[in-house]
Amino acid sequence: MSQPVSLKSVNVIPDPNTSTEVSNGFWSSNPISSFFIDTYKQIHSHRLSLELINPGTVENLNKEVSRDVFLSQYFFTGFKADLNKAFALNPAFQTSHTFSIGSQNLPSYAFSALFADDNLFIQGNVDNDKSLSGRLNYGWNKKNISKINLQLSNDQPSMCQLEQDYQGSDFSLNFKSLNPSFANSRNIFTGVAVGSLLQSVTPQLALGLELLYSRAQPSAPADAGVSYLARYVSSKKDWVFSGQLQANGALVASFWRKVLPSVEAGIETNLQAGMTPITDPVLGAPVGIQPTVEGSTTIGAKYEYRQSVYRGSISSNGKVACFLERKVLPTLSILFCGEIDQFKNESKLGCGLQFETAGNEELLMMQQGLDKDGNPLQAPPQPTEI
Repeated sequence: MSQPVSLKSVNVIPDPNTSTEVSNGFWSSNPISSFFIDTYKQIHSHRLSLELINPGTVENLNKEVSRDVFLSQYFFTGFKADLNKAFALNPAFQTSHTFSIGSQNLPSYAFSALFADDNLFIQGNVDNDKSLSGRLNYGWNKKNISKINLQLSNDQPSMCQLEQDYQGSDFSLNFKSLNPSFANSRNIFTGVAVGSLLQSVTPQLALGLELLYSRAQPSAPADAGVSYLARYVSSKKDWVFSGQLQANGALVASFWRKVLPSVEAGIETNLQAGMTPITDPVLGAPVGIQPTVEGSTTIGAKYEYRQSVYRGSISSNGKVACFLERKVLPTLSILFCGEIDQFKNESKLGCGLQFETAGNEELLMMQQGLDKDGNPLQAPPQPTEI
């Protein structure tokens, strides 16, 4: 007669997906590794209890001021006309033709094409001077994104930038390299390498570091520097403060405020410390150096209404600038921008037209958020969110 088998006398192999093996495994039984594992668990649980959020990327540290309020991303001179054609919305496919006259920065003609879906973003540009530029972003998942930027030009050096961006639950990690190369006899890295970390320490405050390493030639000495970053967002998210202490001694501080639902204001201050040589008034030879501090402050405002957007700014350097975008038709917008430099007695002026050449039926569907079949349409991803 067979005896009943006790479960205690049987060596049961634990499931690798359960915590039994982890608790009895090598890493947990080892006193050194178990100390680091327990420390990590304590820190991780403490971070979860703080209810921290992702602080955003270092590139967008002061985007509310530099990109949303100020004119630097929109200002142009001369006359230009943009013709945009959207062939599809999801995935997004769009082409654009740009014509310009009297501008020192814009080419006479440029063609660009864009394709974007949930994971991939591709954009290419070519102008009449045969200058080619392109950008590719690929999202491996919602947190991990690879980026490549290329630029080929006849009168300027070529540029290649490789970038890896990781967005954690409460931090942002970024690595980028500009024109990296090991193609030399000594196999020494040449180019620019930048690594940055932005970590939330409270739900409103984030602190970060940015490390930079550059070497122009294998025989030249390398340069390195550290920049310190800070960003604070109010609990109501109606004002944002950001600061940067750069490796070259420059201090950049900006403040953004949501004044009204349609009005935003921003201020940015730049301070640069340096050394100025002291020359003898008789001999004209340098006799020493003295520290100097140079700075500038810019104040700007943005007014956004249903059919128009107005931006204006004034700086301590004597520059007064404005930018106006007015939609006169569903497919036509008028652009106007101007700048006056009071100290240099110079002025700049720009006028533009922007056409959206989508068909009336397709445009109506886009405004209602529907596809061609009348089904709800999800908005295509924006370039900065890929």
